[in-house]
Amino acid sequence: MAYYDPQAIDAPHKLTLDGREKLTMDGVKDVESFDETMIVLETVRGTMVVRGEALHLQKLDLGGGQVAVDGRIDSLLYEDTQPRGGLLSRLFGA
Repeated sequence: MAYYDPQAIDAPHKLTLDGREKLTMDGVKDVESFDETMIVLETVRGTMVVRGEALHLQKLDLGGGQVAVDGRIDSLLYEDTQPRGGLLSRLFGA
């Protein structure tokens, strides 16, 4: 999983969720894994995890950075893979 660097944006990143049943995305670099309950995508803005039921990749165009998913989408989550320090370092940015 790649760490998201806000200074190194490769392409636009856009999400459209239609009725929790259809998700379209731009700015996808790779599909790390997928099954009917979870899809893990590497995007230009970090790693995204899509969770739900009966998930299917309807469109996959990594050259153009486009993905379309259908099924029941329960959550979209960006994972921060940057190592984190303790509470004080997070509070004070040390």
